[in-house]
Amino acid sequence: MTDRTLREEVIPVPAATMLLARDGSDGIEVFMVKRHHEMGFAAGALVFPGGKACREDFDLSLADRMDGVSDWSPHMRAVAVAAIREAFEEAGVLLARDCDTGKIVASERLAALDPYRENIENARTSLGEMLRTERLTLACDELVHFAHWITPKSMPKRFDTHFFLARAPAGHAGRHDGRESVDSLWARPDEAIAMRRQWNIMFPTKLNLMKLAKARTVAEALAAARGAPPQTVEPWLEDGPEGKHFRIRDDAGYETTRIAVGDER
Repeated sequence: MTDRTLREEVIPVPAATMLLARDGSDGIEVFMVKRHHEMGFAAGALVFPGGKACREDFDLSLADRMDGVSDWSPHMRAVAVAAIREAFEEAGVLLARDCDTGKIVASERLAALDPYRENIENARTSLGEMLRTERLTLACDELVHFAHWITPKSMPKRFDTHFFLARAPAGHAGRHDGRESVDSLWARPDEAIAMRRQWNIMFPTKLNLMKLAKARTVAEALAAARGAPPQTVEPWLEDGPEGKHFRIRDDAGYETTRIAVGDER
C-alpha cells in the first residue's frame, strides 16, 4: 500500500474565476492577470481573475443583494459571489448595480469604491458590508456559467472551480492589484495561447481560451455558453505508449482531451 492510499483524499476547495470579455477591433478580447511568483498556487501564471470562495461568500443574506439568482442553488450563489468579489479585488472590475438607478456602476463611481478592494481582501470589511453601505446589488444576471473544473485527485491542493463569462462593464478597464497579481493585459484568446511559454498558461486556462476563441464577439460567446451548459471536468492521469498524459472526458466540449505531462503548461 502506497503513502498516497494511506492519506485521506484531499477535498476540493470551492473556487470561482471570471472571464471578463470585451469586443476589440480584431475580435473578442479577455482580461487576464499574472499571479505573483510567491503565490501558493499557480505562481507566476497568466490566469483569469479568481480565487477561493471565502466564508462570507456563503452568507445566505447576500441573496437579497443579488440580481437574477432566484432559481440558483446556495452553492452556485456563493461561487458567483466569489467570482464577482475576486474580479473586484484582483482586477478592479465590479459587476454591481446602483440600487437607486438600477444601472451598473459607472467609472466615476468605481473609482470612488476602489479603496474597498484592499479592505475586502484583507478582511477589514466584507463585500456584503460594502453592498449595504453603498446601496449596491451584485449583477449576477450578467454572469453565464462557462466551465466547471475540479483539480485531479492526485494533486496535493485541489479546487472545485466554476468559470463564469461576463461582458466587462463600460468604463471598467481592468487593472491588477499589485499584490496577488503583478501584471495584466487584454488579449484575444489566440494571442494569449501563443504566449503560453512566456506567461505560463495552465492546461484548464488554455482549453478555456480555446473555447472562447470560437466566438468573434462577446454576444456570440455569451449565446454559445448559454446554449451549452458546462460538463464537470476532472482530469486524470493515464499511462500510454507515449508516456503519461492528463486526460479529460470526451464530451467536455473542448477541442483537446489529452495532453502529455510536462506540456500541460
